[in-house]
Amino acid sequence: MNEELNTIFQEIDGRKEELIELVNQLVRYKTPSPPARNTQEAQEFVADELKKLGAEVDQWDVYPGDPNVVGTFKGSQSNQFKSLIINGHIDVAEVDEHEKGWETDPFTPFVKNNRLYGRGTADMKAGLAGALFAIKLLREREIELPGDLIFQSVIGEEVGEAGTLECCDRGYTADAAVVVDTSDLHIQGQGGVITGWVTVKSPKTYHDAMRRNMVHAGGGIHAASAIEKMVKIIEGLKDLEKHWAVTKSYPGFSPGMNTINPAVIEGGRHAAFVADECRLWITVHFYPDENHKDIVKEVEDHLLKVAEGDLWLRDNPPIFTWGGKSMIEDRGEIFPSLSLDENGDEVQTLKIAHSTVCQKSPEISMSQTVTDGGWLGNAGIPTMIYGPGDLQNAHGINESVSIAQLIDFTKVIMTFIYEWSHQKREDDRNDV
Repeated sequence: MNEELNTIFQEIDGRKEELIELVNQLVRYKTPSPPARNTQEAQEFVADELKKLGAEVDQWDVYPGDPNVVGTFKGSQSNQFKSLIINGHIDVAEVDEHEKGWETDPFTPFVKNNRLYGRGTADMKAGLAGALFAIKLLREREIELPGDLIFQSVIGEEVGEAGTLECCDRGYTADAAVVVDTSDLHIQGQGGVITGWVTVKSPKTYHDAMRRNMVHAGGGIHAASAIEKMVKIIEGLKDLEKHWAVTKSYPGFSPGMNTINPAVIEGGRHAAFVADECRLWITVHFYPDENHKDIVKEVEDHLLKVAEGDLWLRDNPPIFTWGGKSMIEDRGEIFPSLSLDENGDEVQTLKIAHSTVCQKSPEISMSQTVTDGGWLGNAGIPTMIYGPGDLQNAHGINESVSIAQLIDFTKVIMTFIYEWSHQKREDDRNDV
């Protein structure tokens, strides 16, 4: 290993209070989402830190009060050596003001038993701070990086607001990306998620007094309650979910992780009407070797066949609306899946960096949740999830992260940045 990196490792140990304080500064910015539209100050802080380190900073509003920040450090030989994106989200999980059990205000961080507490410590301000601190130490030492380094602090991940997708659409790309989200220092890929609305709608609206004519012999009205018909749709979804659990699998996932959750139901007007409309909000999980467009078609095809088996639904089939760019703005989201090439240069380089620092090989696994990594992978960038914190603490009361793990992460990500930046691109290797 580069001797200068060994020296910086010792410096990280000696400056751990500075690293902790950087996490604390980020946690103190109240950026829960929902309600969102509250990351301006936090992102200004990140932008200022990047500017101090010499980055070219790009900042733009995704939504009013919620800007993305991207800092680019141009490499000394950008055309020949590999580039890297470090990505993380600045928003944190919502905090219910009626929640009990917090030892302090959730945005007043504190240290106890070698853990750092506060909303966002595990998910994922420790990851952002550790990566930023690693870059700071490299820059302080004037260590030259031949390849480009791009640091992305994005908004909206907690509510499916694709700040990372906006970065991709803006043209940011690289030879690899690391999403420094909660992974317990495992190197991870992930499944995908898409939400959708299934609507059952009657062409006519009827008074409650007409229900008898719909359900009894001789009533003469071919009509139905949309709520009752939605029950058949829900049963159909359960059947499909069971079928998927039996017929589909993917390494790293427990059987049946590809669930279909009927999360929210809305229907009817009030008690004087037969329900003429019912809407079901579902969340569909799928595996890394699947994409949301194919999954949508599977669900729709199945439910339309369910409708064909019902005398009323075959004439009034369900209506589908899928995805969205915000759970707040349009009540919908998409998280593409992310496969992991264990033999890829990026995975092998990160494995070596982790093993060097932690003196053991990292676990290669699949995240049981979703991150923005899918958007980067969807853009053709080889992407990994790797960050401090664990899902047992993320989003929870008294959320916390291990300080020892934070320090290890900072050392690993600094090593990875250095080693990856010094790898020649394939076409340049061939020219040697």
